Formats: sequence, C-alpha cells, structure tokens
Amino acid sequence: MRFVMCYLLLLGRTAVFSTYGPHQRAQMTGDILLGGLFPIHFGVASKDQDLAARPESTQCVRFNFRGFRWLQAMIFAIEEINNNSALLPNITLGYRIFDTCNAVSKALEATLSFVAQNKIDSLNLDEFCNCTDHIPSTIAVVGAAGSAVSTAVANLLGLFYIPQISYASSSRLLSNKNQYKSFMRTIPSDEYQATALADVIDYFKWNWVIAVASDDDYGRPGIEKFEKEMEERDICIHLNELISQYMEDHEIQALADRIENSSAKVIVGFASGPDMEPLIKEMVRRNITDRTWIASEAWASSSLIAKPEYLDVVAGTIGFALKAGQIPKFKEFLQHVQPRKDNHNDFAREFWEETFNCYLKDSPRLQESDNDSTSFRPLCTGEEDITSVETPYLDYTHLRISYNVYIGVYSIAQALQNILTCTPGHGLFANNSCADIKKIEAWQVLKQLRHLRYANNGGGKIHLDEFDLAANYTIINWHRSAEDGSVVFEEIGYYNMHAKRGAKLVIDKTKILWNGYSLEVPFSNCSEDCEPGTRKGIIESMPTCCFECTECSDGEYSNHRDASICSKCPNNSWSSGNHTSCFLKEIEFLSWTEPFGIALAICAVLGVVLTAFVMGVFVKFRNTPIVKATNRELSYLLLFSLICCFSSSLIFIGQPHDWTCRLRQPAFGVSFVLCISCILVKTNRVLLVFEAKIPTSFHRKWWGLNLQFLLVFLFTFVQVMICVVWLYNAPPSSYMNHDIDEIIFITCNEGSEMALAFLIGYTCLLAAICFFFAFKSRKLPENFTEAKFITFSMLIFFIVWISFIPAYFSTYGKFVSAVEVIAILASSFGMLACIFFNKVYIILFKSSRNTIEEVRCSTAAHAFKVAAKATLKQGAVSRKKSGSIGGSSGSSPSSSFSLKTNGDRREIPSGRQKPRVSFGSGTVMLSLSFEESRRSSLM
Repeated sequence: MRFVMCYLLLLGRTAVFSTYGPHQRAQMTGDILLGGLFPIHFGVASKDQDLAARPESTQCVRFNFRGFRWLQAMIFAIEEINNNSALLPNITLGYRIFDTCNAVSKALEATLSFVAQNKIDSLNLDEFCNCTDHIPSTIAVVGAAGSAVSTAVANLLGLFYIPQISYASSSRLLSNKNQYKSFMRTIPSDEYQATALADVIDYFKWNWVIAVASDDDYGRPGIEKFEKEMEERDICIHLNELISQYMEDHEIQALADRIENSSAKVIVGFASGPDMEPLIKEMVRRNITDRTWIASEAWASSSLIAKPEYLDVVAGTIGFALKAGQIPKFKEFLQHVQPRKDNHNDFAREFWEETFNCYLKDSPRLQESDNDSTSFRPLCTGEEDITSVETPYLDYTHLRISYNVYIGVYSIAQALQNILTCTPGHGLFANNSCADIKKIEAWQVLKQLRHLRYANNGGGKIHLDEFDLAANYTIINWHRSAEDGSVVFEEIGYYNMHAKRGAKLVIDKTKILWNGYSLEVPFSNCSEDCEPGTRKGIIESMPTCCFECTECSDGEYSNHRDASICSKCPNNSWSSGNHTSCFLKEIEFLSWTEPFGIALAICAVLGVVLTAFVMGVFVKFRNTPIVKATNRELSYLLLFSLICCFSSSLIFIGQPHDWTCRLRQPAFGVSFVLCISCILVKTNRVLLVFEAKIPTSFHRKWWGLNLQFLLVFLFTFVQVMICVVWLYNAPPSSYMNHDIDEIIFITCNEGSEMALAFLIGYTCLLAAICFFFAFKSRKLPENFTEAKFITFSMLIFFIVWISFIPAYFSTYGKFVSAVEVIAILASSFGMLACIFFNKVYIILFKSSRNTIEEVRCSTAAHAFKVAAKATLKQGAVSRKKSGSIGGSSGSSPSSSFSLKTNGDRREIPSGRQKPRVSFGSGTVMLSLSFEESRRSSLM
C-alpha cells in the first residue's frame, strides 16, 4: 500500500511538471529551478465563448521577436552560470519559462504552475516513500514584462513569498512593498520617467499637448504622475485619453477624430507597443503627419510601431529608452538558435516559422494552414541561415530589456551563491543561521535578495532596492534610413534623475529630425509666443496655457519671448518705447547751466548789484537830509538784509546736497525777517514821533538807535530759534524722487513741513504788522518815511507769498525750487524798488529836493494839516456844546500859530484873514476859515 501511494504521488508530481500550465514552454531540469514569464506573443485572439462545449484555451497571436530574444537572454545567462565553476559549483540551475501573451489571464495560468509546484513540494513525501529523484520547486521567477501582468503575478506569488524579479515592469504602484511583498525589478520606476517626459516638454517650450496612456496599471499611474509634473510646470494637457489594443474600431476612430481636431501638435504616449498600434494604424490611414510623438520606454523602440510603413506618421518620434548594457558572446548565442537543436525550447519552432515564413515538418500549424488557403506557407528544413534575414531578434546593438533579464538571473544566482558560502553565525535567518542550499525554499531566497549587493562583470553595482536604481534613460530620435527606409534609433541625449539640477537632461538638438526631415522645432502651444515687450494675459474660461499678449506697462519691460510677467525697471531706470529694455532716467534739478536757472541766477545777481549800488549811493550821500530823514543806520541794515535775500535765492540753484538743503530755507527765512524787522522798526518809530502830542525825554530815550537795533535783533532771534529747532529735530536732506516717469528729480526733503510753515508764517506775521503801521503812517511827510511805498511793497509781498503756497504744493521736482526762487526775487525786488528807488532818484536826479528847506517845508505842511484837523475837531465840539446849552450864535474860537523859521517868529492873528507863513525861500499859504454857522433865529 505504501509503495502504491508513493508511486501515485510521484506520478502526480511528474504529471504536474509535464502538463500543468500552458503546453508551450521552454524548460530544463536542474538542482534549483527558476521560472520565467515572457511576452512571446503580443496578444490573444478575441473569441467569444458561448459555453456550448468545453471552453478551449485562448490562442496567442502575433509572434514577438523581441520577447523571444528576452527569453533567450535568460537561457543564455543560466547556461553561462552552469558553465561557471566559480559561481554555484556543483549546482545546476534549471528553468521553466512560459509565454504570457501580454495578457493577465495567460500569465496567471503560467504562474499557477509555479505556485502549485511549491505547494506540492511543501508536503513531506518521505513519510510515504523515499523519493530522492524528485523535481524541485520554483524558487524564483524572472518576469513579467508588462506592469499590468506583473501586478497580477505579484499578487499571486506574494502569497507564497516566491521572489519575482521583473525586467520591464515600471509601474509606480509596484513600489508598494506592503502589497507586493516579493516583487523586485531591474528597471527604474515610472515615477522618474513621468518627470523626465515633463522635463522634455518643458525643454522644447511646449505648453499644449495630448496625452494617451494604456488603460492598465502601467498607463494610468504613469499618466497621473505625468499630469502632476505638467501642472507644476504650467503646461496644459488638451486631451487625456486611455487606449488599449482591444478597443473597438469606432472607439479608435473617435479618438483619432479628437486628435486630428486638436490644435496640440505633440502627443505623449505612456503606453505599450500593442496598445499604441491601433491608434498609429488609424493615424497612418488618415495620413496625419503633422504630429510629434513622445514615447515612453514601453514603446520607444517597439518593433510593432517602428515599421517603415508607419514612418510618415511616427518619424521624428522622441523616445525614452532604458540604458543599454553589454552581454559578452550573446550575439553568437542568438545566431546559433535552431529548432532541431533547441528541443527544450518549444518557442524556437514558432520563431523559425515566423522568421522564414514557412512551416516545419510535423508542425501543428501546418494542418491549420491546409484548412486556410489564404495563409499558405512553404515547408522549411530548419537549417536556414538566420543571419540572412532582417529580424528584430538579431537587433543586439542596444541590449536594454535583454540586459535587465541577464542582470535578474545573475542576481538570483548571486543570492544562491551567498547562501552556499554562508558561514554559520553570520547568516540572515534566525540566530544568524544560514539556509541549506540543498533544501532551499523560496522565502529564503527572497530574504537573501532583499539584502543583495554585488558587482557584476562590467563593474556595475547591483542592488535590487528600486530606490537605489539609477533612473538613467537614453533619449532617441526615430530617423528614416537612407539605405532601405527602415527605422533608425538615433541617440540624441540622455536623462539622469540623480544628476545635479540643470544637468539631468542633455539633448543635442542638431541631431534631431522632426517628422523625419525638418530641423525646426515644431510649435505646440495654445497661443502664439508673446514678443519681447509684452506679457501673457489671462483669457477667461480658458486654460492658463491659452493667453493673449498684453503690452507691458510703463516702467516695466520684458526682454525675452513668451514672458509670463513684465519685470519692473530699477528705480533709476525707465522702460523704452517698445518696453523691451530699460534706460537710465534723466537726472534733473534746477541747474546752473539750463536757461531757466541762468535767468534766475542773473536776476539774483542783478538784485545784489542794484542793492549794493543803492547802498553805495546812501553811503556817499549819507549827510544829505533825505538820507538822514530815512534813518540811515536802519537803511544800511535794511539794504544788507536785501543783499542777503537776493543771495539766499542762489542757494536754491544747483544740485541739492544735504548742506545746501539745510542752509537754504534758514538763510531765506532769517534774511527776510531781518529785512521786514528793519522796515517795521523804522516805520513805527517815525509814526510814534509824529503822533506824540508832546515829545518827551521818554520818547527820545526809548526810541533811540540802540532800542531800534535791539528790536530788530529780537525779531530776528525768534526766526533763528525756529530754524535751530527745525535743524535739530528734522533736518532737511537731499533725496532722489523716482515718482516721475523717465526723470529722477533731485530735490530737498524739508524734513518737517510744519517747521517750514512756522518759518514762512512768522515772516508773514511780521509783514502784516509792518503793513499795518505803514498804512497808518502813509500821510506822514514823504521825506521822513516812504509809507505809501512800504504799504505797496508789503502788498506785493503778500500777493507773492499767498500765491507761493498753492504753487509750492502743486509743483514737483525742480519747479518747487524755481517757484520759491521766483517768490524770493519778486518780494525782494518789490521792497527794493518801492522803498529805495524813489530816494535814489531824488538824490541823483532831483538834488534840489534834497535840502533842509524842502524837508522843513514838508514838515510844516504836515504840522499845519494836523493843527487844522485838530482845530476843526475842537470847533465842532464847541458848537455841539453851545447848541446843547441853547446859547446864541457867536464866533468860533480864534486860533493862533507861532512858527519860528530862520530866527523869525510871526504871529498869526485870529479873524477871517488868511495867514501867510514864510520859510526863507518859500511861502506856504494856509487858509484856515472858521466861519460861524449862522442859523435863523427861530425864537
């Protein structure tokens, strides 16, 4: 009974090994068995199962020559390892390789054989029989190719902790170690490729593209990451479509319609070759040749797409290919394939038939050919020369996926070598123990692979942790061969994710042929590039990539095409007329060299000269009556202050500096206060003297020269203190005013507008008091005081400075200084002309009036006028009193005036006669008529 059970189990195991899983396979026994999953076919035949009979296995269609080469790379690596005495000595590696047909269902069918073998092998058969010649279980699987297939396989293999090393599955979803516990790969994640694709779009300044992706676990996550990268770069995706090789014809046509109607000229394909093929065929049928394709690594060198008949559409494609590697002697191994010799490889027969378009004798496909006359093929011997035909199988110039397969197999072998050479106490397992190579299990190999680090034959460091995998891509451009019209993959650059910023993407534009012939980069933007001097303007309800070009504002510029914003010119610059650059602003101030400044300076100098001339005249004729009568000491001080007023205006001209800004307002304020103080004291003194009824010693004492100068000093001292407080708390300073377009005005910042208001206000206050006294003394003798002219000069002063205030605050730049200079000069000239020009005219041209007699005559006339006014006033009062008493009419009181002139004293009798007063050379007739008012006697 025990013998029978052992026999049945052994038979069952043999049956599982030989028949379980897909019938077509490549297999070889060994001490340790490796599994393999490769897309030997591009897809499966679509056939509806009506379940009227037992369902048949889905048939794989369209032989994949590149997939067969990948399978050959695994076999080559295993044979190389078995022939290497230094690696796994006395241990033979075997393999079981299945075709996934690029379909999840076929891949799972093959994977179940790996899992079932491990499950059966986990039983303790020694309890039933001594089975020493048993078939080992699969301890690791190399594959699969597509990410969608690898995802399904990884879910199943992960349940039994069977290590899986993929050579072409780049989906970023597979990076989740919690979900895919036993998955590893020798290809970088799409996390990096999506970034690389976005960098290429940005490199060529495209912002309006179409994205198509496989509707699987490769395309969807990849295009999702690509969208995020595009958003970060402000690049818009006009269309985002999912495609599949199993799409209906009307779906493909609808997608082609949307692409054809789109204004985007760049199409990014994040899909596999089989999924892209139906769309490319439709584009070829429609002859849409004005599109540029950007290919992910899954179809960047696909033999399905890179066909001469498709080149009118796909020529000029920019593709991302994996970094190529070198496999020594692999070329000779590929050339020695023959169906009769490779009896362990069932795929070799189909490869031979597809390569030479024939059927081998006893081929199962020969019977199918007999039933279908349209697919007739001749017989072939199996001895044909493989090197005489053009086939993708022999395209070993750039080994990318094949090299990844080679590295995957060697990684498993190196892990087994580490287990073989493990020293007890230094292992990776419990209590630092080592695994037994003769009883090795899949989970132990997985543990060893996770900690694997080694250097391959080429000196490269291998580590299966995907985060350490260098994301290196070779960028290729699809050219048309001049010899036979085939596709040539021209390397135009590379992408290294781990390089320094700015050095990750390198492209040689001179090698690129766009659409197969053009050297000009195609345009794929929603809007035309904005010219320099303009910026992008937002269009409502449109993506940010669609914009209108708006001219930069004044003071802003853009010096390159397609500027997002206009840059503001520096403070000392202004934008040019076309807003493409900035030029230095013109610096302006009230200059000595400009006509306006020269005119003001000439007026100021003229004022100084005229004032100095008047002073010279007054000094020369200082003993004449007119000069004496005008209080010559105060006149000298007044003339000096006018010189200071004219001179202070010169400080306002020229480039302002801190010291000139702090000097000019105090100089102007103190000079004017000194000037007006002199006028005020002089006018008030004469007024008090003439209006005093009885001149006393008090008047003579307190209105002497010392008191006059003391008052002038006190009035001026107040202004000086205002200036000192101003300069201490908020001193004026020069500054550059950039507020005006195209011009920088260098002006003075007064520091405190309130202080300036106090300075001018105090000056105006003194001028107002002076005006009051001048107006009151306007009828005094002209030889003593020019009251009328002082009144007029003060009116001029008020008009000028009242006009100055609004003009000062409404102007800017150099005109502020000009307005103040004009105000200073106008008021100074007004005072000089009104007060002194009449005197100078009399002194120089009317000397006859500059005599003591003229002065006395004028004084006497003023005295008589005052006396007459007083007498009339007194008479009126007397008559008012008489009338109130009711008295009779009478004569008015008589008046008598005694004037002594030249020693004579004359009495003026009362009565009705007109007295005559003689002054040496002249006679003044005063008619004082005091007629009694007569009234009718009503009594």
